[in-house]
Amino acid sequence: MGLPESATSHSENQERGGRRGRRRRKPRPRRCLLKGCEQKYRPSHARQRYCSAACRKAAEVWKRRKSQQKYQATAKGKEKRQRQSRHYRERVGHRKAQSVEAVGEVARVIPKKFFRGMLRPAGLLRGDRTAGAVAAPAILLGGVPSCDGARLGARAALAA
Repeated sequence: MGLPESATSHSENQERGGRRGRRRRKPRPRRCLLKGCEQKYRPSHARQRYCSAACRKAAEVWKRRKSQQKYQATAKGKEKRQRQSRHYRERVGHRKAQSVEAVGEVARVIPKKFFRGMLRPAGLLRGDRTAGAVAAPAILLGGVPSCDGARLGARAALAA
């Protein structure tokens, strides 16, 4: 295809002065559309609706939540949610059954801090380094009863 019959040059189609002669319009100040912010700002472009990136992100989160609520109100959304709940209950049931089979009887757990109050401080152990005949548990566990029901005063010696 060729040029049209009345071909004009590019400069003939433009006004004199180009951009310098025309005044560029800026959008007027407006309020942020995010509920709770509603702060006045001057937008950098015509379609800007929120005053900052934080407001834009908050509006996006709100919009996503709102559309999720609309979807969950439909029949298809309710059915999907019920299916998810059913699968979750099945998974939890399998997990509980496996854990009961694996353990059998209840295990007794002793917390780490259980013996802490009965142990002697490390400073007292510095002087006992020379005594090699005494076993380390006898020094460390001096305040711990030797058997289950024994009191501190009625314990037997741990080391000879």
